[in-house]
Amino acid sequence: MSVATVSVTSSAPSIDILIPAIEKDLATLPYVIDSLRKYVQHPISNIYIVSPNNSRIRQLCSRKSCVFVNETTVLPFTKKAIRYSSTRWNRSGWLYQQLLKMNGDHICREKYFLVIDADTVLIRPHRFRSGGKSIFYCRNWSQPEYFRTYRKLLGAAASAPKSCVTHYMLFESAKLASLKRTIEARHGMSWHAAVIRSINKKRQFGFSEFETYANYVYSGNRTAVLLKNAKNKSLKIPAGSLTQSQIQKYAGSYRSLSFHQRKGYSTPGKP
Repeated sequence: MSVATVSVTSSAPSIDILIPAIEKDLATLPYVIDSLRKYVQHPISNIYIVSPNNSRIRQLCSRKSCVFVNETTVLPFTKKAIRYSSTRWNRSGWLYQQLLKMNGDHICREKYFLVIDADTVLIRPHRFRSGGKSIFYCRNWSQPEYFRTYRKLLGAAASAPKSCVTHYMLFESAKLASLKRTIEARHGMSWHAAVIRSINKKRQFGFSEFETYANYVYSGNRTAVLLKNAKNKSLKIPAGSLTQSQIQKYAGSYRSLSFHQRKGYSTPGKP
């Protein structure tokens, strides 16, 4: 994947970017970082990589001028404290990563910060604020448990007309902090304890940080939100195998590509 730079919109606010990652994400993470600098139409202050204390990820942060954040400093507990599994699956790490994202307001310094998955590469220009409104990228797919947990947490049904589980989302720190305070006031405990307690742990997909935040913001003032089709494409090939002409072809129909490789493509991508 070659990298150029798109123009930054002068009226767009500066943002930080937060990317949770583990070692297997080194196959795609360099391309994710490059695509953010190429296609995000906001001034980027810092890109924070939240990860276990991994030397290879630290080296990548150094090469790519990103800020490494040890994930054990973000929450008052580690992944080992979460028990969310069955004899057939284990979602403890998946849930832990979502809780890390939800504490991004304690990491990022800008008023707005973009969270993106470490396996999703932008291939077209993206803007996340326009005319004083936040832009949420959406699709018509979600998990019923996400909405059941949302109702348990906030005492109301989710109101957004589409799903916002689309691999990246712009958070406003003040609104994220308000969401967490609201959860704490309603449940009489820390927001993360309330999330963990509210999940039906017999089901695999019990919570979505993106769905929860987007619906909280939308329910507060839907006129302050713009919804756009995410147009994401999932591919089962290494990110580094795509040629520029292939990327341009995909960009005719899609905004981003996700490389959800659970196994097999753990070789680090080229810087």
